Amino acid sequence: AGSVKTGKMPEGEKMRECKQEEEQQQKEEEREGLIEFYSSYQELFQFFCSNTTIHGAIRLVCSKKNKMKTAFWSVLFFLTFSLMYWQFGILYREYFSYPVNLNLNLNSDRLTFPAVTLCTLNPYRYSAIRKKLDELDQITHQTLLDLYDYNMSLARSDWSMLSTRKRSSRSLLHHVQRHPLRRQKRDNLVNLPENSPSVDKNDWKIGFVLCSEDNKDCFHQAYSSGVDAVREWYSFHYINILAQMPDAKALDESDFENFIYACRFNEATCDKANYTHFHHPLYGNCYTFNDNSSSLWTSSLPGINNGLSLVVRTDQNDFIPLLSTVTGARVMVHDQNEPAFMDDGGFNVRPGIETSISMRKEMTVRLGGSYSDCTEDGTDVPVQNLFSSRYTEQVCIRSCFQLNMVEHCGCAYYFYPLPTGAEYCDYTKHVAWGYCYYKLLAEFKADVLGCFHKCRKPCKMTQYQLSAGYSRWPSAVSEDWVFYMLSQQNKYNITSKRNGVAKVNIFFEEWNYKTNGESPAFTVVTLLSQLGNQWSLWFGSSVLSVMELAELILDFIAITFILALRWFCSRQQLSLPRPPPNSHNNTAFQDEEPGLSAPHRFTVEAVVTTLPSYNSLEPHGLRRDGEVGHE
Repeated sequence: AGSVKTGKMPEGEKMRECKQEEEQQQKEEEREGLIEFYSSYQELFQFFCSNTTIHGAIRLVCSKKNKMKTAFWSVLFFLTFSLMYWQFGILYREYFSYPVNLNLNLNSDRLTFPAVTLCTLNPYRYSAIRKKLDELDQITHQTLLDLYDYNMSLARSDWSMLSTRKRSSRSLLHHVQRHPLRRQKRDNLVNLPENSPSVDKNDWKIGFVLCSEDNKDCFHQAYSSGVDAVREWYSFHYINILAQMPDAKALDESDFENFIYACRFNEATCDKANYTHFHHPLYGNCYTFNDNSSSLWTSSLPGINNGLSLVVRTDQNDFIPLLSTVTGARVMVHDQNEPAFMDDGGFNVRPGIETSISMRKEMTVRLGGSYSDCTEDGTDVPVQNLFSSRYTEQVCIRSCFQLNMVEHCGCAYYFYPLPTGAEYCDYTKHVAWGYCYYKLLAEFKADVLGCFHKCRKPCKMTQYQLSAGYSRWPSAVSEDWVFYMLSQQNKYNITSKRNGVAKVNIFFEEWNYKTNGESPAFTVVTLLSQLGNQWSLWFGSSVLSVMELAELILDFIAITFILALRWFCSRQQLSLPRPPPNSHNNTAFQDEEPGLSAPHRFTVEAVVTTLPSYNSLEPHGLRRDGEVGHE
């Protein structure tokens, strides 16, 4: 009985020793570990929800004993997260759409006067092509006589020289006959005979026939108006005559004094240094004022007296009636170093009228890069600039058409600059270029060639908003002395006072000019501000709360990696050979690596056998004492 009492340990002392061992083991673990990882996902999320600054997360832990509240707050928490990230998606989509703000600025300063181009609307019979034009007029005379019974009046000199040019006109006549001017019945009357009484003269369309080089494919270039058809047909042959000239300088017959009677800018007289001359196939001689970049005009004050004032001759002398059907002059205002496309931006000046044109300057500056599809200087546009000027959208479009013309038709169109190594289209060398040109023109207008997509708008451009006013000039009471002075000064031969001259005034309406600029509407700073607003709205937290969420994600990844590594190591241990069942050799446990061994406490629990509880020992002890006493 004495031995039993000696081996017995009080329960309080035993619990105290176990507690000391656990505290010592915990201190050793805390002292050895540099990075703490959670043992399970549940522990990770419980710690996060209990300590995070994100609103609502604590409700997932404090209400864990009430499953209904836990489920409610879980659904609400993740629903809020979903709504917040949905708003984030909207913000990111708006940011990557690169919106812009339009900034309107009004500036006041002395303005550089724009370039002004003025054309005569009178294509002359230049001496270099006079003979061939006379021949073309004779063929046109006979064509109109056959089609319309119209006897076009020609000068007697043309009739007298007709017999001497029969041999020389055979080549021109051959090409004209290849592209004849014909009448064609309208589509709804094609099946009716020509002499049918139901077919009226108004039921015909007129045009000319264009065929391929092998004459296998032809089409009728028809027009609803006979005037348009005759003018287009005549222009086609006129361009061929111009293209046959080996040197374009032969057409450079400037007659400035005979066209510009008076020129003044800012109350000072103009001279030859203030203009340049070029020839336009349809508009005749053209003069561009203020195109010299070395000495540009500057308007000191707004108003009609501080601009450009011109008196021009508008009667047509030695003109081509089948090419020019209007009287007057054509004027266009454009920026320096930009070509004057008279067909697009020009307008006509009426004879006997003073035309006053007021201007307002307007500049547009676009953001490039991701914000718009504009180009800075055209170097990133896949179209070669054929014009000797800076890049504009119209320059690019015309260059694109000319390059396609050379590629598909083998020659260049006469109206546009000549590419390197190419030559202008002429039916003496390129028989079917007209057929190819009109086919290509239809594809160009339908954007089959892709020129309108290739050519982008410039990021910087200057435009002039024009408004015109008209008045009779000279007036009835002053026209006598005005024409008398013009005849004395410019040797003006008065034939028609009312249609002989015109006056043009071009000036700035005001000094203020408008600048339309663009600025980013959604920057990185704006994006971060909007994201912060959304985060605060849904969770009422700050940037540090976002870092807590990032820490949660990193810990989740780390725990997943550790658990996967343990599972892999356990699979490796199971695949190792085991010792025999009766073997008492413990070397396997001794040689085991520390990193892969189980914790010490689990090893002890594995070798300790199950003992009876402390309470179960009391009856046995009492009974044994009793038995000993009995003995």
